[in-house]
Amino acid sequence: MNPGTLYATLAFTIWGLFPLYFQFIARVPPLEVVLHRSTWALLVVLGLLAWKGRWAWLGETLRQPRRLALFTASAALLSCNWLVYVLAVQTGHVVDASLGYFINPLVNVLLGVLVLRERLRRMQWLAVALAACGVAWLTWQAGQLPWIALTLAGSFGLYGLIRKTASLGALEGLALENLLLAPLVLPALAWWTLRHDGALLQGDLPTIGWLLLGGPLTAAPLLLFAAGARRLPLATLGMIQYLAPTLQLLLGVWMFHEPFDGRRLLGFALIWSALALVSVDALRFNYRPIATEPGA
Repeated sequence: MNPGTLYATLAFTIWGLFPLYFQFIARVPPLEVVLHRSTWALLVVLGLLAWKGRWAWLGETLRQPRRLALFTASAALLSCNWLVYVLAVQTGHVVDASLGYFINPLVNVLLGVLVLRERLRRMQWLAVALAACGVAWLTWQAGQLPWIALTLAGSFGLYGLIRKTASLGALEGLALENLLLAPLVLPALAWWTLRHDGALLQGDLPTIGWLLLGGPLTAAPLLLFAAGARRLPLATLGMIQYLAPTLQLLLGVWMFHEPFDGRRLLGFALIWSALALVSVDALRFNYRPIATEPGA
C-alpha cells in the first residue's frame, strides 16, 4: 500500500487530538502560542537537519527566488491557520473548527481538479457531492458566515497545494518555512514576553514545558503531512483529512460539551456517508507503485 496513506493518517490523527493539548496552555494568548510553536518547531527541524547532515539544499534554495516566494506564501498560510485554530479552541469553538476541516477536503478536491488536472472516479464524485450537501446544510444551520471554518479550510487547502507541488522534502520544506518566519517570530516573541509578561517570565514550569513540547508536536504532523502529500493524489489526501475533524468534533461535543443538536447531526451524517464511500473506493484503487520523495 502507498506509504503516503499511513503518513497522512498519522498526521491527521495527531491534529484531531490537538484540542487536548491546547487545554494545558489555555491561559496563554493565541498569538503567543503561535510564536512559541514556530520558535520551538524551528529548533526541532534544525536539530534533525544537523543530525542528518542535510544542508546542501539551503544554498541552492537561496538562489531560487521562485522557490523562496512559494515557501514564503506557505509559511504565511500556515501561520494564519495556526492562529485561527488556537483562537477557535480557546474560545470554545472546537466544533466550528471541525467544520472548517470538513470543508477543507472539498477545497483540496477543487484545487486538484482545477490546478493539478486530477481526474476523479465515479465513487469519488458521489462522495464529494454528499460531503458538499453536508457542509452546505451545516453552514445554513449556523445562520451566519462561518469565518472560522472558511479561514481554516482555505488556508490549509492552499498550504497543501503548495507543499504538494514544492520541490523540497518534508523536513527541508518545514525548516525553510520556519526560517522564513524567524526574522518576524523571534523578535515578536521577545517583545511579547517582555511587554506582556509572557509565559516564560511567569515561572509556571508546567506551562513552559507544554509550550516547549509544542515544537515536536508541531513538527511531527507537518512532516508526516508533507510526506503524505507528495505521495498521494490531492483528492485522496483530502478525503483522509476527514479523520482530523471527526476527532475534533467528538472532543468538542463529548469532552468540551459544545452544542450539537439533531440538525447538525444530519449534516455530519451526510459527510460520514461520503467518507464511507471513499474508504470503499480506497480499498479498490489505493494500491499503486510507490513514489520516492526527494530527500527522503
